[in-house]
Amino acid sequence: MTRNMPDAPAVVLAVLLSLLDRSRTRSGTDDASALRHTVERAVHAEKTGLHRFWVAEHHGVPGIASGAPAVLAAAVASHTSRIRVGSGGVMLPNHQPLIVAEQFLMLESLFPGRIDLGVGRSLGFTEPVRAALRSAHADTFDTDIAELRSYLDGSASVTARPVAAPPPVFVLATGAGLEVAARAGLPVVVGGPVLHKTDPLAMYRKSFRPSPANPEPYVIISLDVTIAADTADARRLALPEAWAMARSRREGEFPALEPASAIDDSQWTPRTRGRIEDSLASTILGTAGEVRPRLEELIDRTGANEIMASTSTYDRAELFDADAAFAQLAGLLGSTGVVGSTGAVG
Repeated sequence: MTRNMPDAPAVVLAVLLSLLDRSRTRSGTDDASALRHTVERAVHAEKTGLHRFWVAEHHGVPGIASGAPAVLAAAVASHTSRIRVGSGGVMLPNHQPLIVAEQFLMLESLFPGRIDLGVGRSLGFTEPVRAALRSAHADTFDTDIAELRSYLDGSASVTARPVAAPPPVFVLATGAGLEVAARAGLPVVVGGPVLHKTDPLAMYRKSFRPSPANPEPYVIISLDVTIAADTADARRLALPEAWAMARSRREGEFPALEPASAIDDSQWTPRTRGRIEDSLASTILGTAGEVRPRLEELIDRTGANEIMASTSTYDRAELFDADAAFAQLAGLLGSTGVVGSTGAVG
């Protein structure tokens, strides 16, 4: 299998495998249970040998309990000892760069060598949330990242404390975000429609300006990966998230996960059914033997250095089993890349 990166020295690299957990709420349980489950899932992820475990930032969303990724990352890091812990991500329009720097320098001081800082540019989910966050409409993402990095590396006129080695910064990117990351010499996390296009990632690699911490481009692909004993089981596990996505588009509110057994497809409208099928189609699901070649094709097409699964389902035990099956693919997935490219960001 060969990456689509011409003139790259050929060396076989293992593709790293990681998790993004959004602290999904579940019908019949409270938000605190979702947060405790995130910590429990991180402990399990570390035992399986996964590389990173990131948590999310969402505000005022019924289906997601995590609005303070730095706080949740601290809880995760305190219950684990090896796995890298980070944010997927901190949304810079909601924060002053100095405050973000202070939070993640504190995390780095408490858990040295294990902290990642993923940043994004998304605003609140609804207009009332955006108003509550005092979200600015001006796009200052580029300058916010530059300011944030100056506090992290100690080059700003104000010294962010505690003084510590700066954690690696990642950009959660789409089109414009990829351009920002390339200019800044930062690794990227991409998902959604970008995965079906080759031009944006090719542009990122071509425009990438090496930085001291990141001499080479680095791409993490994030998407749902659901592995089960058979294809029907994997589809059943993926259904609660697909149903929630369809409901959010119909009702304007992202709901808690429901058990697959409670989702009655006999009442679906054609539009709802189409949305659910589209969501399931965007998930890589099936047995390990079915998922592996699809991931290999994705890695080959995108040149990914790392896969970050954002999988969720209602049943927690089955989610842990799916995570373990995903982790077992480590070392089996590989591709041709640039020497040293996996070591730039920890």
